Amino acid sequence: MKNNISIVIPVLNEESNIINLITEIQIAIEGKIEYELVIVDDGSTDNTYNALLNYIKSNKQILVLKHKKNYGQSISLRTGIMQASSDYIVTLDGDGQNDPKDILKLVKIFNKDKEFMMVIGNRVKRIDNIARRVASRAAFKIRKIILKDKTPDTGCAIKVFKRKDFLNLPFFNHIHRFLPFLFNSFGGEVISIEVNHRPRISGYSKYSNFQRFLVGINDILGVIWLRKRSKWPIDYKKANNIKSIKRGKDGN
Repeated sequence: MKNNISIVIPVLNEESNIINLITEIQIAIEGKIEYELVIVDDGSTDNTYNALLNYIKSNKQILVLKHKKNYGQSISLRTGIMQASSDYIVTLDGDGQNDPKDILKLVKIFNKDKEFMMVIGNRVKRIDNIARRVASRAAFKIRKIILKDKTPDTGCAIKVFKRKDFLNLPFFNHIHRFLPFLFNSFGGEVISIEVNHRPRISGYSKYSNFQRFLVGINDILGVIWLRKRSKWPIDYKKANNIKSIKRGKDGN
């Protein structure tokens, strides 16, 4: 029997945070929903991977994957989602700033019958320094003007969506920053839910505000090009009046 949800967590040098986060997730949802944890170590240079291996020895609910080098958050998400066993994906960051208690809140709102639906967190009370909050607000205004993206917190990592919907999107690096926009572009629905935001206990952010700004502007231009050049998916069976598709035993 498949798990109800697969929780995909990309991590990079989070040896001081990831085990505590896993424990919090287990406490928050154990016995309330069937789940698996898919953790993708994106080329950590600290002891993150070994810490995970030692922790999961007797836990079949946790799958750990490791990249040989650092590829970035979007590729790590895709790696985890492709290996996930559930049709429904929950994502969150590995630094502990997302509150695992919010997982069930988002799952409860999610409508499994809708195509390209996403429920995403909205960190109304962000625990960030002033510079990061100013940068995030500026990015939101730019997105709203250029992309007409009204999602109040597109950078929030905690999300719920269908595995197949994500894999149907045209993939590109940094896609995780534009998932609400892409789901809307595919004719889907994006619902924002207020979630808790917590201070980072240990470690540090992997990006400076200036790096985020430069990458964000470049990505917005790329997404504009992608929107113009891509053909959005359609219901293939309906468009071709197909009732069912069957494959013979020989595969032909």
